[in-house]
Amino acid sequence: MTIEDVQNEIIDEFSMFEDWEERYQYMIDLGKDLPLIDEKYKTDDNIIKGCQSKVWVHANLEDDKVQFTADSDAIITKGIIAILIRTFSNQHPKAIIEANTDFIDQIGLKEHLSPTRANGLVSMIKQLKMYAIAYQTQLK
Repeated sequence: MTIEDVQNEIIDEFSMFEDWEERYQYMIDLGKDLPLIDEKYKTDDNIIKGCQSKVWVHANLEDDKVQFTADSDAIITKGIIAILIRTFSNQHPKAIIEANTDFIDQIGLKEHLSPTRANGLVSMIKQLKMYAIAYQTQLK
């Protein structure tokens, strides 16, 4: 699946819910299903700067595709990173770098986050793309 395919799937899933309470619950459920980061990667080097909660992300390159794992100490934040991991994991670095993230606005996520969580969301996207840039450089 392409990044756009995954994003469209997420948009469809969020459109099934009537209100934001249901959408928050869905995000919490997504966070519970997130493949957890290995404990050895829960280091200060893997914490995303700019998040109010602690969010750890680890990336590695397998078969020219970036694989992400993550965890957070907050349930909503864990749901947010789960959505991003689902979107960007198992994709080519170039596709991640060039990916549009308008789907976040389309599901209404940014407008329903506190300013600090919205800043954290931007930091998460930026960090995932930075990993992709680093791996893209290796592939050249």
